Amino acid sequence: MNSQINDQEIKDMVRQKYSEIALQDKETNQSSCCGSGCCSTEVYNIMSDDYSTLNGYLPEADLGLGCGLPTEFARIKKGDTVIDLGSGAGNDCFVARAETGAEGIVIGIDFTPAMIDKARANAEKLGFNNVEFRQGDIEKMPITANVADVIVSNCVLNLVPDKKAVFREIFRVLKPGGHFSISDVVLIGELPDRLRHDAEMYAGCVAGAIQKNEYLGYIHELGFVNTVIQKEKAIHIPDDILVNYLNEDELNRYKQGDTGIFSITVYAEKPVACCAPGCC
Repeated sequence: MNSQINDQEIKDMVRQKYSEIALQDKETNQSSCCGSGCCSTEVYNIMSDDYSTLNGYLPEADLGLGCGLPTEFARIKKGDTVIDLGSGAGNDCFVARAETGAEGIVIGIDFTPAMIDKARANAEKLGFNNVEFRQGDIEKMPITANVADVIVSNCVLNLVPDKKAVFREIFRVLKPGGHFSISDVVLIGELPDRLRHDAEMYAGCVAGAIQKNEYLGYIHELGFVNTVIQKEKAIHIPDDILVNYLNEDELNRYKQGDTGIFSITVYAEKPVACCAPGCC
C-alpha cells in the first residue's frame, strides 16, 4: 500500500479480500494473517482465542479471523441490545445472543455482501428471530443514535482507515451508560516501511494498526469513561511471512528492536449524562 492509495481504495481492497475469505475454510484463514492469504507454515496467535467453550458458539460462523474474545468480556445482560461491528459470518453475534437471550436484540454490521449472506444463512439455520445482519460501513453505521447497550468488535477497526470516525459512531449509537468491548491490533513502535505499506498486510490486520497510545487517545478524546484494558497479548509474525518483506539485516533489526504488535481487548463506557455530541 503506497501513499497514492486513498481511503476508498483501501476499503475496496479489504472488501474484495474478505469476500474471498468468506468462501475459505477456517483452517485456511487460521494459517494466514487474519485470513489475508499471506500464508505461513505456522498457525500463530494473531487469530482469535478459542471460542468453542462459549455458549452460543457455532463452528460454521467461526472463520478464525479475530484477535481476541470480546464477547467474553462484554458484560452482556439478558435483554440487552448488542451490536457487533464487522460481524463476518456471525460468530460474535451468536455468542452475544446466548447472553442477551430471546428478549434481547443482536445486530451485526459488515460491509462485505458475501459475509452478510453467510451470516444470514447461519442465523436461518439457528432459527433466531432477534439476530439480524445489516450491510454498512462502521464509519457511518446504519443504526439510529442511543440504541445499543453493548457494542463488540473483533479485529476489525484496524482495517478501517478512519478509526476515530468509528469511535465517534460508537459513542453516537451507544445509550448513555452503555459500553463497548473491542479486541483489536495495536502497535508500540514503528513497523518497517515494507510491512506498513503493503496492501496484503493491511488486509491481514497488521499494516492498518495504529499506535496503542493513539488508539486509546481517541477513546479518551471522544468522551468515553472508565476505560480498561481487559486483555493484552503479543502477536508474533512468523519468519516465513516476514522474509517476503524484509531482507536478512532488516529482519534481524526488526526482531531485536523494541517494536511490538499486540492484540488488546479494551472496554469503555459512554457517560450516563453529558453534553457531548451524540449524548442527548
